[in-house]
Amino acid sequence: MTRTILHCDLNSFFASVELLSYPELRDKPVAVSGDASARHGIILAKNEAAKRCGVVTAETIYQARRKCPELVLLPPHHALYEEYSRRVNAIYAQYTDLVEPFGIDESWLDITGSCHLFGGDAVKIADELRTRVREELGLTLSVGVSFNKVFAKLGSDYRKPDATTLISKENWQKIVFPLPVTDLLFVGRAAADVLAQYGVHTVGQLAACRAEMLETLLGKLGLQLHAYANGLDDAPVIGADGREAVKSVGNRTTYSRDITRLADARTAITVLADSVAMRLRRHGMYCGGVQLTIRNAQFKNISRQKQLGFTTHLTREIAAAAVDLLKSAWREGEPIRMLTVTAIHLTAEKDAYCQLDLLSAGTPENERQEKVERAMDAIRKKYGKGSISFGAEALAENFGGGTGHE
Repeated sequence: MTRTILHCDLNSFFASVELLSYPELRDKPVAVSGDASARHGIILAKNEAAKRCGVVTAETIYQARRKCPELVLLPPHHALYEEYSRRVNAIYAQYTDLVEPFGIDESWLDITGSCHLFGGDAVKIADELRTRVREELGLTLSVGVSFNKVFAKLGSDYRKPDATTLISKENWQKIVFPLPVTDLLFVGRAAADVLAQYGVHTVGQLAACRAEMLETLLGKLGLQLHAYANGLDDAPVIGADGREAVKSVGNRTTYSRDITRLADARTAITVLADSVAMRLRRHGMYCGGVQLTIRNAQFKNISRQKQLGFTTHLTREIAAAAVDLLKSAWREGEPIRMLTVTAIHLTAEKDAYCQLDLLSAGTPENERQEKVERAMDAIRKKYGKGSISFGAEALAENFGGGTGHE
């Protein structure tokens, strides 16, 4: 049976979400960027007006402003993007239970079994989704409709913004074969450079190659790309029930100035641990271990991890474990460029256990801490992520020191 797959791609997602708060900027070139004074001052996203000026994602703010002096820069709000992504996927879920997110702003939908419930016309369903997302959330969507995942994604990229493209068994060669080979899923720059050396520049040329030659040039990837170019993709759309459980939850920050003092590193780790713990609680998860990654001034990563004697989703315990790892892997005074705190060995909350020890996770003190951190979650949910955080006094109490000189 021929499948019916949609690929839904939110147009200029980060910028579009930001512009909901700045409707007066809608027709002006706008980009979401990191801090221009920090090391990560790059373009994260841009709207259509900025695209027309030549602004591209991942270039520096300096480069973007040379192309577009009138470019308006807005700071990112990642929690807001996650919330809108959740809302959009909730709309998709009303049409099928087979919804597979592909990043924060894209999703595949398999409507093979439910298409008849909504009139039986996949293109009309795609148009209905675009209308609903526009009217209910104020965002625009491009949708590809096809008989496999790869071509559905090609369809969503084919016309933007706010468009539906059908790539069917009848028209797919006419649409797909002239496209640049780089439009095909998983054809990166390295693979494209190799193919170009052999005169392969379009998907049609890739499809005409011998599979054995592509395997020689690119290994297993060559065979996969040959199948994709010939419309031979049977990968399923994996719904929430079929996806693997989350194996880790982490957060990292690259700092505008190097960290050299233990007190500053403790503060930085607590901020990261707080974010990780909040996400664990939101997903109803506990961690049984913690991993810390340190990137030094030479861009070398040093990773350490430890198993806990209990499971937890409390900031204090995750941060304490990460600080212990820091002390074992780092000497005060050595520059730290980036820190990553990751919760590992995750388990569902209902399966979590506590070590039966007066000094471990089952104590009344931890029960009080649980209430405090859940109360902080509730305040953040109502008033925003930055509305409450751990202060210097909490750091001093939890780690035996403050944020001053030690």
